[in-house]
Amino acid sequence: MEHFLFKQMAFVRGQTLKMMEGVTEESADRIPEGFRNTIRWNLGHIYVVLERFAFQYLGLPQHLPDGFNEQFEYGTSPANKSDSIPVPNLQELEILLKEQQERIRKVLEHRLQEKLVPPYTTSAGMTLETPEQFLSFNLYHEGMHLSVIKLYKSLLSR
Repeated sequence: MEHFLFKQMAFVRGQTLKMMEGVTEESADRIPEGFRNTIRWNLGHIYVVLERFAFQYLGLPQHLPDGFNEQFEYGTSPANKSDSIPVPNLQELEILLKEQQERIRKVLEHRLQEKLVPPYTTSAGMTLETPEQFLSFNLYHEGMHLSVIKLYKSLLSR
C-alpha cells in the first residue's frame, strides 16, 4: 500500500502545477516590485530543493539539468543570473516537476525510515534525519513557494 506521504506530495505538486496555468514565459520572468525572484525561479527552486532533500543527503544521484543549482538554489536570484547558463522554459519545468514525484517514490518508498548520519538542520532550524522527515518538511517548503507564486500572479496581473 502506498505511504500517505506520497499522496500528500502528489496533492501539493498538483496544486503547484495548477498554479502554473496561465503563466506566460514573459510573466514567469518578471520580478514584482519589492521582491527578488520570479515565478520561474520559484518553480525551479521547488524542484532543486526536493532533489536535494530526496537524494543528495542520502548520497544518491540527483537529476539536475545544467545550471539548475546556479539558478535556483537557496540564496540565488534571477537578478544575478549569468547569460551563459541555459534557462529552462515553463514546459521543461513542468515536465521535470511532474516526473520528479514518481522518481522519488520509486527510489524512497522502502527507505523512508533510514537514518542520516549526521542529521541535517534546515535554514529554518528544523532537524531532519530520515527521508520521511525530509519529504514531510518539503510539503511545508513547497506550500510556502506555492503561496509566493500565487501572490506574484496576482501582483503581475494588475
